[in-house]
Amino acid sequence: MRKSETSEDVRSWYLRAIGELWPIALGSVSLRKSPCIRENCAACASGQGHRSYALSGYRGNRRFSVYVPDELAPEIQEALEQGRQLQDLLKEAGVRYLCARKRERVSSRQK
Repeated sequence: MRKSETSEDVRSWYLRAIGELWPIALGSVSLRKSPCIRENCAACASGQGHRSYALSGYRGNRRFSVYVPDELAPEIQEALEQGRQLQDLLKEAGVRYLCARKRERVSSRQK
């Protein structure tokens, strides 16, 4: 953050920064182990169960959970990490924008 940064500078910085964040998601991925519906399943009988990944989160105030195929789990993990980075960028952008607008407001009064 520069002392002379304008609100337009903040906008340009933010748009460049978010342009690098793809894929992107919010929520969490968990590895679940659960029994299946088949009778006499060897994996279930041994206690191993069946593992699967799930993406969970909120849409508005409603919780959701979606199955994630094993081969997509690393990509979804990356998307979640980038989602956290986006949240951090939003927080930083808010502070930088406010500081820039306050400077602009002061400088416009001095003219």
